[in-house]
Amino acid sequence: MTALSEARRTAPTARPKRRRPSRAAEEMPVGHGQSRRSQLFVLAGLGLFFVYSVAPIWWLVVSATKDQRDLYASPGVEGLWFGDLNLLENLKLVLTYDDGVFARWTVNTIFYSGTGALVSTLIALAAGYGIAKFRFRGRRIALGFIVATFLVPGMLLAFPLYLLFTKMGLVDTVWAVLIPSFVNAFSVYLAKVYCDSSVPDELLDAARVDGAGEVRLFFQIVVRIMTSGAATIFLLAFVGAWNSFFLPLMMLRGSDKWTLALGLYSWAGKRVESGTDLTSLVIMGSLLSTIPLAVFMIAMARFWRSGVTLGSLK
Repeated sequence: MTALSEARRTAPTARPKRRRPSRAAEEMPVGHGQSRRSQLFVLAGLGLFFVYSVAPIWWLVVSATKDQRDLYASPGVEGLWFGDLNLLENLKLVLTYDDGVFARWTVNTIFYSGTGALVSTLIALAAGYGIAKFRFRGRRIALGFIVATFLVPGMLLAFPLYLLFTKMGLVDTVWAVLIPSFVNAFSVYLAKVYCDSSVPDELLDAARVDGAGEVRLFFQIVVRIMTSGAATIFLLAFVGAWNSFFLPLMMLRGSDKWTLALGLYSWAGKRVESGTDLTSLVIMGSLLSTIPLAVFMIAMARFWRSGVTLGSLK
């Protein structure tokens, strides 16, 4: 037994055989398993999407610098480059045409969008907070109706609203545009999601123990916590009201109450109605109408990014 033990002790230890990596493992590239071909495919797709997104804006900027003659004399690819710069002349013509009605349309659009988005955001925050933090009978049914409501296209509701506002005498008034923008089912649902993910129940209970009422609790605690969510809801409501076209088209008659979208549409239609070609004014007006919206979206970008991140945590 001693000799056998000594032989086992002095025998060389068998080393485990190293496995050769498989061919598939050798060919797998570094970088989360993505092949170079798939990366090039993704980059090509992003490039096409970038061109698709920027090309209309580029054409709008280039066309806004041309007069009526150059606009029709450069079709096809030639229309994607600058001709004789007439930007200032086109700008002056837009601002002075028809006694400067374009400035009036701009003020109307800012008023409709700002007021509607502000009231809509406040109502959405209150409704979303109530659904998220209060327990009452029919809560799930109410939430289901809200989800089903924002799945209905808004154009389907325009004609019933027109009949209702006709009986109420609100057609051709600012209220016919503002009242429908005050309530947005999607904003209510979004506020509910934000409230669920950002407002802790313990904080609300502690505030109630300290004697805070529900109104004070909402405005001094809930609204402040949901600042990012409120900014996101306000931004979406503002952009939606700014781009609204079908509802103002049905509700408004006088041109002094029109929005930018409706006013530019009327200028484009004069070519068929009266033979007056205002294409250059429509293009310049379209470019000017995007500037306030772009400035607003850039100013709200940080709130929007943080708001989306906050809402995705739940």
